Amino acid sequence: MKGLNKLKKRQALTLLVIGIADFCSGMVCSLQAPFFPELAERKGCTATEYGLVFGIFEFVVFIVSPLYGQHLNKIGPKVTFNGGIYTTGICAILFGFLDKVEGRYPFIILSFVIRIVEAMGNAAFLTASFAIIAKEFPDKVATTFASLETFFGLGLIVGPTVGGALFQVGGYTLPFAVMGSALFLSAILTAMVLPKHEHGEDREHGSSVLKILKIPGVLLASASIIVTSTSISFLQATLEPHLRGFHLAPMILGLMFVINGGIYAVTTPAWGWVCDNLCPPKVVTALGTLLVAVGFCLIGPAPFIPLPTIFWLTIIGLVFHGLGMGAQLVASFGDALKTAILYGFPNDLETYALVSGLWTSTFALGAFIGPSIAGILYDTIGFRNASMFIVVIHSLVGIVTVAYMIASKKPTGYIEIKEEKIPNGDVIETTQSQGQSEDSVRSLRSIGNGISIEKSRPPAMNSLIACNSYKSQAWPERDSINLSLGPYSHSYGAVNGRNFASPYLEGVA
Repeated sequence: MKGLNKLKKRQALTLLVIGIADFCSGMVCSLQAPFFPELAERKGCTATEYGLVFGIFEFVVFIVSPLYGQHLNKIGPKVTFNGGIYTTGICAILFGFLDKVEGRYPFIILSFVIRIVEAMGNAAFLTASFAIIAKEFPDKVATTFASLETFFGLGLIVGPTVGGALFQVGGYTLPFAVMGSALFLSAILTAMVLPKHEHGEDREHGSSVLKILKIPGVLLASASIIVTSTSISFLQATLEPHLRGFHLAPMILGLMFVINGGIYAVTTPAWGWVCDNLCPPKVVTALGTLLVAVGFCLIGPAPFIPLPTIFWLTIIGLVFHGLGMGAQLVASFGDALKTAILYGFPNDLETYALVSGLWTSTFALGAFIGPSIAGILYDTIGFRNASMFIVVIHSLVGIVTVAYMIASKKPTGYIEIKEEKIPNGDVIETTQSQGQSEDSVRSLRSIGNGISIEKSRPPAMNSLIACNSYKSQAWPERDSINLSLGPYSHSYGAVNGRNFASPYLEGVA
C-alpha cells in the first residue's frame, strides 16, 4: 500500500509539472501572431519574409523531432525535456528584444535564428514529454495525453489575452519577457520533480522511423495527425479574411479564433477516456475525420450548400472542428504506440520516444503544409471552394481507416484445449482440436500447479508477469523483459530480482 501511494504521488507530480510546462508553452506559442507582423512591417519586411519566420518554426520541428525520438533513450528523457524548455524560454525572451534591432536585414536574420533555435527546443521537450507520459502512465496513455493537451490548449487561449494586456502596459518586449520567464521557471520545477532514469544505448540507427512507418496502422495514425494539423493551420491563415465581411470588432474576431481551440481543450479528456475505456482509437479517429469534414462544410459553407456565409453557422462549424481535431489528435498517439508494440516493437522507452518524435514531426509537417496551401487556394478560388481541400483529405483518411478496421484480422482469443496425457513426464502437452489450423494457440499445462502457459507468448514471458510492477525500478533496464500489448490490454512492468522460478516451469519460454 505504501508503494502504491508513492506511485500515485509520483504520477500526480509528474502530470502537474508537465501540465504547467505545456500551459506556459501554449502561452508562448500564441504570442508571436498578434504582435510580430506589425513590428516586422515597421522594420521594412514584407509579408512573405515574416510569414517564413512563422513557417520555419514548424519546418525545423518536422526535421529534428524524429532525431530526438530516435536518440532519446541515450540522451535521456529528463535531460531532453528540461533542455528543451530552457531553450524555448530563453528564445522567447530574446524574441521580445527584436524591436531594439535596427535595419531590415539584421532584424529578419535574427528573427530566423531565434525561431530556428526555439523550434529545436520546442521539439525536444514535446518529444520527451510524450515519451515520459507513455512510461509513467502505461495503462492510461490516451487519457493522460489528452489531459496535458488541455493544459496546452488553455495556454493558447490565455496567451493572447494576457499578452495583449501586457503589451498595453509595457509594449512589445514585456509579453515575451514575462511569458518566457514563466516557461523558464517551469523548467526549474520539472528538474526537481521529474523521476530519474537510467541512460541506455541506441539499438537502431537511421531506419527506425521508416521501419515504424511501414506498419499500416501507424501510417494511418500519422496521416490522421497530418490532416488534422493541416486543418488547424488552414484556418489560422484564412479565417480572418473570410470573416471580414461581418466587420467584427477586434475582441469578437479574437474570440472566433478561440472557439475551436477552446472546444478542443475542454473535450480532449473525454476523448482520451473513450480511447482507453470505451472503443478502439481507430473508431475515434474515423469519427474525428467526419466531425472535421462536417465542420468545414459549415464554416464556408461548402459550395454545394445553397446558403451565403452565415455568422452563427460559422460558429457551429468551428465547434465541430474543435470536436473533430480533439478526437483525431488524442486517438492517434495512443493508437500509434499500441500498434507499434503489437507489431513487435519493444515495450520500452525507445519505442515511446520513437512514436513521440513521429507524432511531433507529423504534426509540424501538417502545420507547415496548411498555411502554404491555404494562401494559394484562397487567392485562387476563394475560401468556400478552398475549404473543400480539408473536407476531401479528411474524408479520404476516414474512409481508409474504416476500410482498415474492416479488413484487419481480429486477434485470436484463448482456446480451451483438452488435455492429453503423456506417460513419462510431468508436463501434459495438449493437441489441436479437429478443424483448428496449425497457427491456433497451443498451451502447456503443468500438473503440479495447473497454470496454463501459451506457447504464443513472447520469449522469456510467463503467466506470472502479467502484472503491473512499478517497484522494480524507476526506469526499467534497457534490456528488461518486453511485454507485447494487445489492442485492449495494457500489461506493463518488470520482475527483476524476484524469485518466481518454479520447477514445473523450467525450460518453458
